[in-house]
Amino acid sequence: MKSTIEELGPTRVRMAIEVPWGDLDHAFGEVYKELGRQVRVPGFRPGKVPNRVIDTRIGRPVVLEQVVQHAIPEVYSEVVRENQVRVLGQPDIEVTRLDDNDTLAFTAEVDVAPKVELPSLDDLAVTVDDVEVTDEEIDSQVSVMRERFAMLTAVDRAVEDGDFVSIDLEATLNGEVLEDGSTSGMSYEVGSGNLMEGLDEAVRGLSADESRAFQTPLLNGPNAGETADVTVTVRSVKTKELPELDDEFASTASEFDTLEELREDVRTRLARTKALQQGAQARDRLVEHLLATVEVPIPENLVEREIEWRNRALENELQQAGMDWDSFLSMSGVENREAYDVDQRKNIEEAVRSQFILDAIADAREITVDNEDLSAQIMAQASRSRMSPEQYAQQLQQGGNIAEFVADVRRTKALAQLLEQTTITDASGNTVDLEALRPRTVQAPADSQAETPADSDTPAETEPATEENAGAEDTAAEQPEDAAKS
Repeated sequence: MKSTIEELGPTRVRMAIEVPWGDLDHAFGEVYKELGRQVRVPGFRPGKVPNRVIDTRIGRPVVLEQVVQHAIPEVYSEVVRENQVRVLGQPDIEVTRLDDNDTLAFTAEVDVAPKVELPSLDDLAVTVDDVEVTDEEIDSQVSVMRERFAMLTAVDRAVEDGDFVSIDLEATLNGEVLEDGSTSGMSYEVGSGNLMEGLDEAVRGLSADESRAFQTPLLNGPNAGETADVTVTVRSVKTKELPELDDEFASTASEFDTLEELREDVRTRLARTKALQQGAQARDRLVEHLLATVEVPIPENLVEREIEWRNRALENELQQAGMDWDSFLSMSGVENREAYDVDQRKNIEEAVRSQFILDAIADAREITVDNEDLSAQIMAQASRSRMSPEQYAQQLQQGGNIAEFVADVRRTKALAQLLEQTTITDASGNTVDLEALRPRTVQAPADSQAETPADSDTPAETEPATEENAGAEDTAAEQPEDAAKS
């Protein structure tokens, strides 16, 4: 077998492959075996029809066509493997020569991973925000705790914003009652605006057992977009009473005896959270630096496939929710579809570039992934997905995503190693020690096991971010589903 590889560009090649007829014996054997089971020839049992009879019965061109279809994927895969070509996606195949009993020749054009020239990664440095906890932030956290201990008290007056009301709703469309738009005894906070358009205006000023009709657009279901007539009846009105902010509240809401102790604990926790956020921000800044300093050609077909896949998935979700693109863009605060497309393409291109950069770093450092790495990431992702590690692993296997998952873990290790050697300072010039943020294993007594604090995610150990994860990995590994697969 002869093969040559021609570079058509930094991310695309053409392979020209010639296969001697003798190398097609296996393909002929498989094709004749399959055709022999299908052809019925008088005087021969199924599966025992001679090859020459099959050629005559079906036609030699048909046999050759099936041999070609059987042989090309195997030959192509062999050439890719022998030449260590990191292909992306499926190739465009063209048969250029098919001489019976002589030669099969074909070309395969395919996108490939670009060759990334890495600059020196020594003396890396990034700057992050200072850790500063304000009194306003502490007040906000304490207010959230205070809300949890609020009491609802019935009042005999008309409804006002901030009240909690028990209401009955009946929605009709063209005179028919909509079951999914009607309910009774629903609790609702007036002014929250999170149930249906026009409800707040309708209940304001009503007293218990009073009703009012209004109209509202239907957002979901088969009648989405149409306007329904709704009657709301107030059954009860309650006001929220917050506890006094004093030592008694502190002892009730926490393990502390005084309000000052509670506030100091809140300050400590906020500082810890912001310190962890420094680690996430350091990853962001590091990846931004890599993207700015490393030249990475982008396979355009890869980006287009990812855009198409994401749009198709989103359209399915919108359809199931009874929404259209205009509703989605409005809810997302995006000006128009063109702005959405531009932003989406930019994000995907940066994600693809960061993938290739981290792959190149992993290659240069000969980073490998072992079972411990995989187990840790499976457990972390399973926890985020609210499923067991076994279920998550099974989902990966069934979806055929194991190879990409392993690649993501490898990129994570590359980014973590790079972050460990990066000098990180805050805006005030103080050195930030990410190692100090790692939880320390507590030495356990002889009759118990060592415990590790629950907040054990450290900045350098978190997996490459997806869209639901914060941190530099959001930029570094907001990985397209099928990006950079080989």
